[in-house]
Amino acid sequence: MDLVNAIDVSSSGMKAQTARIKVISENLANSESGAPVKGGDPYRRKTIGFKTVLDRVNGTQKVAVSGVSVDRSPFRIKFDPANPVADEKGYVELPNVNAVIEMSDMREAQRSYEANLTVIESSRGMIRSTLELLK
Repeated sequence: MDLVNAIDVSSSGMKAQTARIKVISENLANSESGAPVKGGDPYRRKTIGFKTVLDRVNGTQKVAVSGVSVDRSPFRIKFDPANPVADEKGYVELPNVNAVIEMSDMREAQRSYEANLTVIESSRGMIRSTLELLK
């Protein structure tokens, strides 16, 4: 694989991690939102999947988003009888988002993004050095 292909593959990884961070951010933003109406469901956590895509022109394998899905795990339940969407027992369903897990996922996505950025910077530096040698 040449250096230009390495940059191309790493940029696809950065795009995938950017999409992952957007989904995680949405989950965190909605982590405490309740159901919009009584009897309705609150926000459901979203997860993102990735797939490998073959770039036939360059002969490289890139990463791409395969889709965003909804986590069907049970909602959290909180006792809050004053809440207008509370059931007859005073309980409110809250999103199935765990902020600790989301922050861990975001940190992992950030590290992956940074690793891909380092590959791009290193490849550009090697290309620059090669051009300097050819002068």
